[in-house]
Amino acid sequence: MPKTPERSAIVGWGSVTPLGSNPHTTWQGALGGRSGIQALHDPWSSDLATRIAGRVEDAAFTPLEPILRRRADRCAQLALLAARQAWGMALERAPGLDPDRVAVVIGTGIGGLSTMHEQHMQLSEGGPSRVNPLTVPMLIPDAPAGQVAIDLGLHGGAHAPVSACASGAEAMMLAQMLLNDDRADLVLAGGTEAPVNRLGLVGFSAMRALSSRNDAPEQASRPYSTDRDGFVLSEGAGVLAMMRDCDVPTGAALGWQLASGSSSDGHHIVAPEPQGIQASRAIDDALRRADVDPADLCAVQAHATGTNLGDLAEARALRRSLGPVADFLPVYAPKGQLGHLLGAAGSVEAILGFQALREGILPQSINADPLDPGVDLAVTTSGPVKLPDHPSERFMLKNAFGFGGHNISLILAVPCSTAARLD
Repeated sequence: MPKTPERSAIVGWGSVTPLGSNPHTTWQGALGGRSGIQALHDPWSSDLATRIAGRVEDAAFTPLEPILRRRADRCAQLALLAARQAWGMALERAPGLDPDRVAVVIGTGIGGLSTMHEQHMQLSEGGPSRVNPLTVPMLIPDAPAGQVAIDLGLHGGAHAPVSACASGAEAMMLAQMLLNDDRADLVLAGGTEAPVNRLGLVGFSAMRALSSRNDAPEQASRPYSTDRDGFVLSEGAGVLAMMRDCDVPTGAALGWQLASGSSSDGHHIVAPEPQGIQASRAIDDALRRADVDPADLCAVQAHATGTNLGDLAEARALRRSLGPVADFLPVYAPKGQLGHLLGAAGSVEAILGFQALREGILPQSINADPLDPGVDLAVTTSGPVKLPDHPSERFMLKNAFGFGGHNISLILAVPCSTAARLD
């Protein structure tokens, strides 16, 4: 039988997303039903089949020092912004942390894609002498984790899970493992991605993975909808500060990650196993390790990207694992607003999940209507849904799946009695 882990307390979080430059503005945008997707007007995008994406506003990068703007890829810059927010919040709620006992786990699906593209252009057009000597340290996938550890002076280990769109959620799973193994007292865990560039859009478009609704950007990301035509590429980062619950000062926990489940499809490098059988195993694993019954859940936060195969596979997995509970358990699909942040999606969305549990309300899944008849779930298509109270805690299932068949499910919890808004 799987071992029940010690729950991990969340004592801080930070995010930069197409909906806002911090968790509060992102949550307000999500709750307000706003879309973060916009048309691209950059000259480099003019001849592309897909000219829409979710972008972080330029003003969000203002806090970064000029040297970091020059020497770090945008992917690492986003991680730094989110990690600084999470670390600052953690220090307020759990002061006196030893930097030697603080680890960093920042995942990414691709890494420094902008650097790769820009420096290939320099090589092709100007020759070897034009290539930036920092090309390799800027593009490697572990650069965000390394830059965060350097920036904050942390020495408890820097790790970089790379599992496509499950990377951010997998980072949270690994963080709980590090804490349970007493390898760290606090872990900054999450994901980051900056794929909105010519190479990123061309690559995913060539796979026919992207929506091409260029004339209606805010309606383009349509998870679970019968007329979905692919996902919308987005950038951003989300980082959570996690500690062993027994080490957290009374009242400092914002919520908990009870457990995680994982599996691999072993099916195809891009397409999910169509029946969602292995995704169900990840869901079941998380519920079993958390000692939570499907009937105890008050909500599901779905991976739901807006692809034909992926949405149906997840819907089948949820129906299989939740059974009759799936008839009424509300399901929120945040990518209708955020787009797909790839390696950052799991952690950015997890923060929204905690906020929803604390506020007692699940946002609307915009653009999901009309719902695909094959999605036999209670998707929040009509508007926000008030979450029911629980005698002690509210529980949420959060899914994150990635190319290569990576499946991660998390069980999130907050105390009902202390649910409160955080600015």
